[in-house]
Amino acid sequence: MQQISKDQFLPIEREQLGTEKIVRPSVNFWADAWRRLRKNKLAMGGLIILVVLTLTSIIAPFLTNHTYDFQDYSNLSKSPSKQFLFGTDEFGRDLWTRVWWGTRISLFIGIVAALVDLVIGVLYGGISAYFGGRVDDIMMRIMEVIYSIPYLLVTILLIMYLEPGITTIIIAYSITGWVGMARLVRGQILQIKEQEFVLAARTLGASPWRIILRHLIPNALGIIIVQITFVVPSAIFTEAFLSFLGLGIKAPLASLGALISDGIGVLQFYPYRLVIPTIIFSLILLSFNVLGDGLRDALDPKMRK
Repeated sequence: MQQISKDQFLPIEREQLGTEKIVRPSVNFWADAWRRLRKNKLAMGGLIILVVLTLTSIIAPFLTNHTYDFQDYSNLSKSPSKQFLFGTDEFGRDLWTRVWWGTRISLFIGIVAALVDLVIGVLYGGISAYFGGRVDDIMMRIMEVIYSIPYLLVTILLIMYLEPGITTIIIAYSITGWVGMARLVRGQILQIKEQEFVLAARTLGASPWRIILRHLIPNALGIIIVQITFVVPSAIFTEAFLSFLGLGIKAPLASLGALISDGIGVLQFYPYRLVIPTIIFSLILLSFNVLGDGLRDALDPKMRK
């Protein structure tokens, strides 16, 4: 067996001691997700459009002297011009103000729907999944009964006792709209609650509420955020559908669905009354959908490189 001599060994230089140093700065999960989201040009474009439309809907009505319900009978059904950027309707109301006011109402309903999903759906699904057993069976049966009730039927029944408007739509959504989120969160937490950190929290004496709110729900936050980006356009579309049928926003208030419904009746003579709110409505739905797809890819651990 050949003997190894000392000449075959070289001393390590001091500069070589840093060869295993981590050069790339460490980032947390959310910073890494934001980095991947920024690389998705389509999703970032959707986010920018949503920000612009939201800010415009807040600021634009203050840039005109007309209110959404002011009727100017000297300017009936005017085409878009410098005085009326989006034209006027058959009552002489400024469509610029009404379109952006309607955009504000539609976005408000979408945001309220997201909050309902966050408060009711996430908590309901988290409690059902964590306790399991008989509690889970009872809560799931209740959820299945609610899920079987059509949203449109609930809205019509509420309109029989309440006036059509924002309040009725929100109450109807609060009754049935959170079920999808609850089922999604339940399935996610059923997987997470079997991991070691949950067992460690139980061993240290953490209460069930603390485990649900501080450990389980935060670890399911990625899929919750993605679901919210799809809930908001769904709620906006539902409100537009109800307003189109005359069951939504009550005049003189305006929403995008109500404006589209009014524009269809005069499409042959005043096409701008249908085209303008339809473009804004389509941009909102498209932007939320592409943003949701981008968030799903950014928050998926399998997509990390």
